[in-house]
Amino acid sequence: MARASSGLAYPERFYAAASYAGFDGSPNSNNKDIGSRFSNDVALILYALYQQATIGPCNVPKPSSWSPVEQGKWKSWQQLGNMVSTEAMRLFVKILEEEEPGWYSRASNSVFEPVVDVQMNHNSNVEPIIENGNSFAEIKTISTENGSLMETQDKDVVSEGLGSVVVYDQWISPPITGQHPKARYEHGAAVVQDKMYIHGGNHNGRYLSDLHVLDLRSWTWSKVEAKIASESVESPAPVNIDPCAGHSLIPWENKLLSIAGHSKDPSETIQVKAFDLQTGTWSLLKTYGKAPASRGGQSVTLVGTTLVIFGGQDAKRTLLNDLHILDLETMTWDEIDAVGVPPSARSDHAAAVHAERYLLIFGGGSHATCFNDLHVLDLQAMEWSRPTQQCEIPSPRAGHAAVTVGENWFIIGGGDNKSGASETIVLNMSTLVWSVVTSVEGRVPLASEGLSLVVGSFNGEDMLISFGGYNGRYNSEVNVLKPSHKSTLQSKMLETPVPDSVSAVHNTTNPTRDLESEFEAGQEGKIREIVVDNVDREPTKSKGEENSERILATLKAEKEELESLLNKEKLQSLQLKQELAEAEARNSDLHKELQSVRSQLATEQSRCFKLEVDVAELRQKLQTMETLQKELELLQRQKAASEQAALNAKQRQGSGGVWGWLAGSPQDADDA
Repeated sequence: MARASSGLAYPERFYAAASYAGFDGSPNSNNKDIGSRFSNDVALILYALYQQATIGPCNVPKPSSWSPVEQGKWKSWQQLGNMVSTEAMRLFVKILEEEEPGWYSRASNSVFEPVVDVQMNHNSNVEPIIENGNSFAEIKTISTENGSLMETQDKDVVSEGLGSVVVYDQWISPPITGQHPKARYEHGAAVVQDKMYIHGGNHNGRYLSDLHVLDLRSWTWSKVEAKIASESVESPAPVNIDPCAGHSLIPWENKLLSIAGHSKDPSETIQVKAFDLQTGTWSLLKTYGKAPASRGGQSVTLVGTTLVIFGGQDAKRTLLNDLHILDLETMTWDEIDAVGVPPSARSDHAAAVHAERYLLIFGGGSHATCFNDLHVLDLQAMEWSRPTQQCEIPSPRAGHAAVTVGENWFIIGGGDNKSGASETIVLNMSTLVWSVVTSVEGRVPLASEGLSLVVGSFNGEDMLISFGGYNGRYNSEVNVLKPSHKSTLQSKMLETPVPDSVSAVHNTTNPTRDLESEFEAGQEGKIREIVVDNVDREPTKSKGEENSERILATLKAEKEELESLLNKEKLQSLQLKQELAEAEARNSDLHKELQSVRSQLATEQSRCFKLEVDVAELRQKLQTMETLQKELELLQRQKAASEQAALNAKQRQGSGGVWGWLAGSPQDADDA
């Protein structure tokens, strides 16, 4: 059952809105009154839409007067082209509701009846509204008896959160209710059980600390009144949760972990803050080991039970390219010195993990330039590499947001200091093939920097959800994209061109043509963009049959094309298997050679050791011989001295014998 009211339907609702705004020729229709109630650009838009809805396309000649008001009114109407009147009516009411949300309850002729239950019509042909290039069903206001606004839902379909998204590969703006967060960028975002949490960020140069949650089933915002723990086992000191931006928000168990980030009074090292989803309490977690220096704009990637932190910019605006890992089970930091050439120092890049082993880094910026390079870190070998990217490489960018769905890495937003990136791109992390999913036009939040991107799930289908960003102004819009199987398939086709059959199916199933209209705001030159659907919504039965036959034919052609691609892939797989077998054989031979070389090396090492022992013994003997040589020289000197003394004594004896003979020495007596 869908909840609805019996309020005014179209076109009565449009005429009531026109009467309230003063565009119906009634006494309230006063240009001065309209100009005082609305800004110049809004007044011009409302005028053009009213003329288009009541008269039709602009066929009047351009005014000859030089009045900027008349010139602006004519140009605004003329630029609507062939927009159908029903679309003009709905856009008129929508813009009025944006400017004055309570206009319906304040209108003098509005009568509100009690809310009743009505049966949901699954076969109704809901005519979509086109906004910012995105199509979604008309939104009907649900009111209570006293006229107060309660909630918004689809007119004919239950707006069941993500289940209301029925268009593939296109960004849409869902109907959001509740207390919207303040516009911001560089905030943290995470999804836990059909709820998207937004924390912190930057608004007008001021850091934020608030926490908001968006219920993805009812599209309702609410602010979380978080408590702060005075002290805890992990942090016995009083906890101080400073406002921050450029941080990372990671869901872990029953907590949200806020990692790093810029703040007014930064700490010396990275702080890890935790928000308990059950108690609604912030706490500061104690970590061990050498914590990295505080920073913002880093990437934090959850890999198993660890967080991998890379790069960023510290409080002194120094760019970093260091690598750290935090074990969430032991809360211990570890600095990694990986081999290979790491990415250059950068911040505001994107990171993702593939197959729980490979960390991919894309883009980012330095003080002077932005990057579009892709780096891969093997988390097992801890080795950096820079693989070759396939297809057209995306333009350099920083401040983009990214999220993985299976083996596909979706990236949106960012910019290069000149313009924002308008494409939603996807990288197949297995084949490293880039492809474009869709693109937006104009200065819209999806082409902003510092926006967030998360992934939700409904009935087994994944949804991409973006929030916030900055593109000259701060944004608080929510946009949703449902990636199709086709977008995943295209990323696997390497450089094979898309068959005509695929394009035909896309054109048949999405028969929309965007018409961009610009409205000048008087002398101020303000511009507001409206994208409308200019396609006949009432096809004949014969056209429907022709479309069905065309779809079947194109599907068959696509099937044949896919089968051909599959056969090519099988053949390539066989070739790769053969090459793998040959490589394994070569690897086996090389392994044997390596073992032989290792054995020879061990033998040589043993021989060298023996030689070193022999050399040591010879050195010891040489030292002993030197000692003996010194002793021999000493003995020789002593011997020479003794011989000399004996010779001298003998000479003295020879010279004293004559005198002894004359004197009659005792020697002679002895001789006798």
